[in-house]
Amino acid sequence: MSVDFGTRDPRPGTRDIRVRTRVAGFGSGVLLLLLSACSWFTDFKQQPKIDPWESPADTIAPRANPQASVPTVGSAAPGFEYNRLPMPQSIVAMSTIPNPTPADSASVARGRVQFQINCAICHGPLGMGNGAAAKYGMAGIAIGAGSNAANTLADGYIFGMIRNGRGLMPPYNRIEEPDRWDIVNYLRSIQGKGTIAADTTHGRPGETGTLVPGASRMGPTNPSPFFNPRAASTSPTQPPAVTPTDTTKKPERKP
Repeated sequence: MSVDFGTRDPRPGTRDIRVRTRVAGFGSGVLLLLLSACSWFTDFKQQPKIDPWESPADTIAPRANPQASVPTVGSAAPGFEYNRLPMPQSIVAMSTIPNPTPADSASVARGRVQFQINCAICHGPLGMGNGAAAKYGMAGIAIGAGSNAANTLADGYIFGMIRNGRGLMPPYNRIEEPDRWDIVNYLRSIQGKGTIAADTTHGRPGETGTLVPGASRMGPTNPSPFFNPRAASTSPTQPPAVTPTDTTKKPERKP
């Protein structure tokens, strides 16, 4: 609040009115500022809740799916059938799982992005075991052309290695199941086993767009499939046709 000590108005009571007016204006401004800081109409949008995969705090890891749960889109290796132990027998049990993802250009392109982010650091861009981690003491394991993975390991076994991990390789469960099969398809391309030529181009640090994985294909953002038994019926029964009667028409008068 500021008070003007300049020329005094000769009229009685004028200066007092001016000071009171300024005090009232200052109080109204403070009240308006306090009211504008409040959120009145939230429509329950800010109620206490935890969204799917949301963490209560930055220091707490996000919630994952319940153990042994199956996604709504299905799973080739559900937890209740295949354990997650990083043991040879556990991975061998998944060797017979067929690859459900066709090795088309879209799958190989998605697998290339995942491979370069998660696998090339150890196995190298062509899977020759010469990744950047090998320069710092990590054992370089070749999985590219001419390797044991190319000649003897089935798609399901490689999928199991990504899922469970083994030896020096940790489990990569952060890679979703459809993306694991894409990695297998891309690995076959750099092994020379597929019909699509290997593409080892990659982006520079900080680049995004098609150089990073897309949205989840099996997370909570994916709608659950709905089964309509009536639509799946091969011989639906149709109700008999009923001709509606005109109730607004006046009855005809007989002469």
